[in-house]
Amino acid sequence: MKSRKKLALERIEKLFELALKCFEENPERADRYVEIARRISMKTKIRIPRIYKRYLICKGCKRLIVPGYTCRIRIRSKGATRVVITCLRCGTIKRIPVK
Repeated sequence: MKSRKKLALERIEKLFELALKCFEENPERADRYVEIARRISMKTKIRIPRIYKRYLICKGCKRLIVPGYTCRIRIRSKGATRVVITCLRCGTIKRIPVK
């Protein structure tokens, strides 16, 4: 039998996969999948994997970010090079340094 944490992590990963698959047909359902994944992680005290948290969830509105649909991605090289992700729903800006 799998431990609760492993099972919860598998469910979180599956929910993110489903959210990305169904986003084009039904964006509200995709946002709901992300919300459920966040709730599972909070209840079981498991961190959402970094790749999902960094690139797929907006810090402001806590919804799914899909490049070209719900966010704008730019590469800024003035000073230090970084990727700038702007949420088109709430306007939150996320800057990720590039080495």
